[in-house]
Amino acid sequence: MGHPAVICTTRPLEGVHLEVSGPPALTAPALGHLRAFGATVPEPPRTSGGPARFAAAGSGPGEVTAHTAWADVLPGAHAVDEATVQAATGMMHVHGRRDGLPRGLAVDYAATCASVLTVQGLLAAMLGRARGGTRSTQVTASADRAALLTLSQYLAAANAPEAEAVELSPGGPPFTAACGTRFELEALDPAPWARFWRELGAPEEAIRAGWPPFQFRYATACAPLPEELHRTTRGVSWARIRQAASAAGAEVCPLHPLTDTAADRGSRAPWTLNPREGTWDAPATGTAPDPALPLAGLTVLEAGRRIQAPLAAHLLGLLGADVVRIEPPGGDPLRGMPPCCSDVSARWLALNRGKRAVRIDIKSRAGQAELRELAAGADVFLHNWAPGKAEQLGLGPDHLAAVNAGLVYVYTSGWAGRLADVPMGTDFMVQARTGVGEAARPVDEAPAPSLMTLLDVLGGLLGAEAVLGGLLLRARTGRGVHVESSLLGAAETLTAPALHRAASGGGARRPAAFRRPSPTADGWIAPSDDSAAAVCGRSAELRQLTSQQALDALRADGLSATAVTTDLGALPHDPRLAGAFTRDPLGSLVVPSPWRFA
Repeated sequence: MGHPAVICTTRPLEGVHLEVSGPPALTAPALGHLRAFGATVPEPPRTSGGPARFAAAGSGPGEVTAHTAWADVLPGAHAVDEATVQAATGMMHVHGRRDGLPRGLAVDYAATCASVLTVQGLLAAMLGRARGGTRSTQVTASADRAALLTLSQYLAAANAPEAEAVELSPGGPPFTAACGTRFELEALDPAPWARFWRELGAPEEAIRAGWPPFQFRYATACAPLPEELHRTTRGVSWARIRQAASAAGAEVCPLHPLTDTAADRGSRAPWTLNPREGTWDAPATGTAPDPALPLAGLTVLEAGRRIQAPLAAHLLGLLGADVVRIEPPGGDPLRGMPPCCSDVSARWLALNRGKRAVRIDIKSRAGQAELRELAAGADVFLHNWAPGKAEQLGLGPDHLAAVNAGLVYVYTSGWAGRLADVPMGTDFMVQARTGVGEAARPVDEAPAPSLMTLLDVLGGLLGAEAVLGGLLLRARTGRGVHVESSLLGAAETLTAPALHRAASGGGARRPAAFRRPSPTADGWIAPSDDSAAAVCGRSAELRQLTSQQALDALRADGLSATAVTTDLGALPHDPRLAGAFTRDPLGSLVVPSPWRFA
């Protein structure tokens, strides 16, 4: 099939004009990304209420409109801003597990994710129209849907019939050296973990007891480590800790201030899209056969691990793509990670439900040839391997372009090769290096990366956004595209508002007690940001009331608040989310789709 209206551009939204309105929290990230994709977007009027609206028109994809609200599955009174969305969906609970109390994120995480999902919805609708399939002209996204998506693994685990493999109790990194340097530690296997602590003289029993909660902290958002380990690092110098990590094959990273990477940012987009030379004729199967799903008829090969790449591919699958997951011989070991539903990990299902699996030994010549054969018939190849691994295996972008000139080749990395002298690109290490641990907490809390996987999840969302941009660029130019996104880009996207405040003369960090819930007689309530000062002044009164009584009293006075979810296992039965969740054939909990198309 040829390409209608083939254009010469390096940006997929060239010639598209957007009119945007709505609260800055819901529009700001999307504005930057849409402009980076080539759209013309005038500066919108500043408004504080109402949903955001994005109306696109111009050459190529036609007219598409997106609406993004705080609430779509929650009742409007319970989700009026970032704070109340975090509270009602359980985000405050997950972020607060390390401290043993619900805590609000001081960054606008739900709104940022909703903004990225809005751009995804717009790109997907335009792509479907460009391919001659779906005729969707309306996209709906929301902060509450986005929040539930980011929490999908935690929710699936909490609602599985099995128990967790480790205790869910307060505790976790960062660690502190004798000089006061606070740092993150990364060890992906038990051997370097044990060698590191033995180098520092930690007790053997504490080393053994500490590994399971440390290993599972990516899944549980907490790590109740033996106090002996913290005591060990407090007794040695930072130089000695670095020496121990180097000798053990582990990695350490001091917590950097938020402003450390400001000079490297500029107006950089969180991804890059580079069209290849030469045009490509799409096969007849490139037309979407299902008018309801914009990516139907497209094939995505995913060779991902952990969260970032699998989540990106999962989102493409929700949009209709046929996702084929490349797994090692014997299958993905994370399939059996407890808790399970019908012998399959509930967390694994949250990211990989509905994907087909092919087992390939990519280290062998036969396996590499098999993957190249699969890539020859695919539309997207997506991976998050270690830097340089794809090229070593003969599976880099040039290698696969030789068998499929129209392939959208996507690498979702940790650092995008941009910063020197960085640790391995895992979520908590990137948080530590980029100052996310400072931005995520108010000034009266010590900086510390959130043990909720903020960057892995946002990185997956940005990866899917970049894929959609690449596919739309291919549809409009007839050329394959090399795409890269990163956890560093996710960190910069998330912390951009804090740096903007600092550049404008304000404080980069939020004030003391920011988004801190108020206790009641039977739980917690969280006020909206606008109502927080007034609610704080009534804390003694609220402690004597049940949560419902407290909410009634506050709303009678014109204040906004909602109850804080502190039990994810009970959330499917919460009247605020009645009917929002479903179960898959294995019995695992399924969160609602992040978009609605019409």
